Amino acid sequence: MKACAKAAGERLPLVRPPTGRALARSFVKVRRLPSQRTRSQVSCSIEVSENAAHRIEATAENIFPATKDHVTKATDAINRGQVIAVPTDTIYGFACDACSAGAVNRIYEIKGRIQTRPLAICVADVSDISRFALVDHLPHGLLDGLLPGPVTVVLKRGEDSILERSLNPGLDSIGVRVPDLDFIRSIARGAGSALALTSANLSGRPSSVSVKDFEDLWPHCSYVFDGGILPSGRAGSTIVDLITPGVYKILRDGSSREETTGVLGKFGFVEAS
Repeated sequence: MKACAKAAGERLPLVRPPTGRALARSFVKVRRLPSQRTRSQVSCSIEVSENAAHRIEATAENIFPATKDHVTKATDAINRGQVIAVPTDTIYGFACDACSAGAVNRIYEIKGRIQTRPLAICVADVSDISRFALVDHLPHGLLDGLLPGPVTVVLKRGEDSILERSLNPGLDSIGVRVPDLDFIRSIARGAGSALALTSANLSGRPSSVSVKDFEDLWPHCSYVFDGGILPSGRAGSTIVDLITPGVYKILRDGSSREETTGVLGKFGFVEAS
């Protein structure tokens, strides 16, 4: 796995989203809805195949199925410092190289999110977590009991973390995910880096369970990978603080609180009061 050696102030070349006529040309099937206009453009509705109503079909040049055939395309975009949209085992997310300051900044711009709100990272395998955070204080087998799955574990980075310090500056902790979905894990594995990961929506809006939910943000991503309608609902992952030995704190209930606390109880962990 490559080390994160890029300077905090580095700005990688970004692909500017198409606008105006160029944006219109990027859609294969578009029809105007005159009754729904925003300040800058006429909204578009996408015609969906009757045989796959849950999936966008050949509507934009940058939308592809979330299948193994497109992992290389996603990996190449990550390595170029670009932002992609991907399904996870909970909701859709924006992902980029966690070691690219420019790409991380781009995610904040797309979401309209203040940069004091931290981003989580996604890694390919549980064994990768120790490269980015401290795990020696955890009982053997605990992380394997929680992950892969719809859980974000919050841990201390430690001095040996290879994460770029410009990611979540001022924080000595990091939220780590290993989603139970081969597609995004294959991207992280192929990129040789952790992925910065956050929900694919404007800050403050509901989470996305289909690519249609964040249709207005498609042009800001290099690629959008469609995994259909995700079945887990909009709760997102359960976030649990595991920084203190033997103690856990649930920071967000998410979609897997009961399962998470069950595993922690088996390892003798108690909830912080």
